[in-house]
Amino acid sequence: MEKQPFVFGIRHLSPAGAYYVREFLEQADPELVLIEGPADFTDLMEDLRAEEVKPPVAVMAYTKELPIRTVLYPFAEYSPEYQALLWAGEHGRRCRFCDLPSDVFLGMRAVGEGKEESGESFDVYRALDSQCPDKDHETFWERTMEQAGDAAGYERGAKEFGRSLRQLEQRSAGDYAENLVREAFMRRQIEDAVKEGTAPERIAVITGAYHVEGILTGGSAMTDKERKALPSLASMKTLMPYSYYRLSEHSGYGAGNRAPAYYEYLWQGLLRKEPDYGARRYLTGLASFQRNHGGMVSSAEVLEAARLSGALAALHDGRIPALRDLRDAAVTCMGHGAFSELALAAADTEIGTKIGSLPQGVSQTSIQRDFYEKLRELKLEKYKSVTASELSLDLRENLRVKTKKAAFLDLERSFFLHRLRVLGILFASIQSVRQDNATWAEQWSLRWTPEAEIQIVEAVLKGDTVEQAAAFALKSKLEESQGISRIAGIVEEAFYCGMPAMVSAALDRLQAMAVDGASITEIADTAGSLSVVILYGDIRRLDRTPLIPILSQLFLRACLILPGECACDDEAAKSLAAAVSRLQTVSVAHDFLDRQRFLEVLGRIAARDDLNTRLSGLAASILLEQGIMDSEELGREVERRLSKGIPAELGAGWFAGLSSRNHYALIARLTLWEKLSGYLDTLDEEEFKRALLFLRRAFADFSSMEKDQIAENLGEIWQVNPEQVSEVLGGTLTEDAMEMLEGLEDFDFGDI
Repeated sequence: MEKQPFVFGIRHLSPAGAYYVREFLEQADPELVLIEGPADFTDLMEDLRAEEVKPPVAVMAYTKELPIRTVLYPFAEYSPEYQALLWAGEHGRRCRFCDLPSDVFLGMRAVGEGKEESGESFDVYRALDSQCPDKDHETFWERTMEQAGDAAGYERGAKEFGRSLRQLEQRSAGDYAENLVREAFMRRQIEDAVKEGTAPERIAVITGAYHVEGILTGGSAMTDKERKALPSLASMKTLMPYSYYRLSEHSGYGAGNRAPAYYEYLWQGLLRKEPDYGARRYLTGLASFQRNHGGMVSSAEVLEAARLSGALAALHDGRIPALRDLRDAAVTCMGHGAFSELALAAADTEIGTKIGSLPQGVSQTSIQRDFYEKLRELKLEKYKSVTASELSLDLRENLRVKTKKAAFLDLERSFFLHRLRVLGILFASIQSVRQDNATWAEQWSLRWTPEAEIQIVEAVLKGDTVEQAAAFALKSKLEESQGISRIAGIVEEAFYCGMPAMVSAALDRLQAMAVDGASITEIADTAGSLSVVILYGDIRRLDRTPLIPILSQLFLRACLILPGECACDDEAAKSLAAAVSRLQTVSVAHDFLDRQRFLEVLGRIAARDDLNTRLSGLAASILLEQGIMDSEELGREVERRLSKGIPAELGAGWFAGLSSRNHYALIARLTLWEKLSGYLDTLDEEEFKRALLFLRRAFADFSSMEKDQIAENLGEIWQVNPEQVSEVLGGTLTEDAMEMLEGLEDFDFGDI
């Protein structure tokens, strides 16, 4: 009989597999260890074995061209593959990965994306669940393999588990065919090793339990012709830190386990030769979390949970509780029957927040190296945590320090974090701050995830450094942008990123575009973006001079076309009102703009009857808050707009525009409320109902305190107690009132 290599079947991320693979290798004493994993990852083994590497970590391959596709191969400390390569290093044995190269995996994935699936998909693991005693293959694996007791028992259980998976997966043609190709390649790797002079019995193969049967009895090895026929995409590879969350099934990693932190307890128990260590550590971990977060868990409840979990395990002929037993017991004894009481504790104890680490310079891309260098330079390393941290930045020069670098540390941090944001790297997100601090303060929330590392690696196609990649991303957006507001948005983005060359390029593009065809809303958005850059340019050390003539030109154009655009329907008036308010903000912020001309334009809009009444009311509101319109003129305008001859919806629309800004300026004018009260008195029943509908919308944005102040005004006008008015206005409508308003379209009774 022809001799064969030793093949040990494992499950990825299996503590018992990691423990017993070492026993297996000690007994087999191979010259060569072949490990399931992309063959081109072999040259990273020395980096993986480095003492400074702290799992979980992952090897990632990514395509050299867009669209970027990736292949991830993660390792925890208790990964059997990781322990196998450590064993080989400790014993001076040759070691290689033996699965298809990553460029082939990427090529096969690209081909698969181009094919439409037909028929219903078959879920192998769901089918496996239905065959397991607990109706859960994870629990079955833990009871059978993680609690095997010795290497032989683990190996037998893994083979049976793999055989069952294999039989089920034959119903999923695509996956099954891919695995046959992989196994043919692995057989070729064994064949090549034998040709190199290694006897088959001196070779040990560490592979997923699924592949054991295919490697030993699957047929002939892959030929050179078959290898060349496989699809492939040019790729690069790197090592990256990983996390327990990413390993868990919650993040969608198919070969993960549901509880990586709990499985680490099982690994520690095997190393300590204490079979029940994982159960003890799990229950005490839950209790500790609850106590640290205000939950009441007594020692007696922990002991009762331990006894109950043991009894539940015995019902399944188990010596040690599985995770399901432990969780059920914990919910019963510590959570008072409700999992919701222990949900956060379970997430912390089962999944955990552990993130791996790599020594500087280990198998990193240029942009990764730049990212980590910037973290150190900007003193942001402590924020690289799975727990969200808040970072407050003061962008002003710090005059209390000695060096220029230290004086502008927070500003450089801001530039860096904005560049990450532009690249879509989800490490930092900016938070809103108080308006009075907006010129110099920024608030960020920083939280590290392995996804952020993947995004950094993917950005290498845009540049070797974070700054270069951000410049490439902005340049690409600029080339694709057509409207002036989009280009102004890029000016603003480049400004926040501290990239003056990119600001200049975007301004050149903006100046080259004709603004004659731009709408007032687009002009207002553009003016708003440029205004921000001009206002805060000195803080970010930007020359604002080139922006001033562009903003002046846009503002003049807005003054010329604004009256004509105000002849619109109510739907268009909503966006136009926001544009008018934004132009008002811009006009107040800059002395070099012709503000007087803008106010004159608003005066014409406020006086005209042929424009949208909401916009006329808004114009009047701005004139009122700027002191251009006095109370007497306001009173005349109210009488004109809110009169018997004007349709109720037009009058109420005008009042809605008037009340959309500076509520307190309106509340303080008793004349206004006298005119409004008198207007309502002149309406018949149908007109009153229509006016009430529109006025209700006008007051929707008023706060409770503001409504109380309006009630005081009305109480004075009506000569009644203001508290009674407030109670009536804020109370629930009676059935008669509800009936009166029945049939009014879009009326939201719940808000009254």
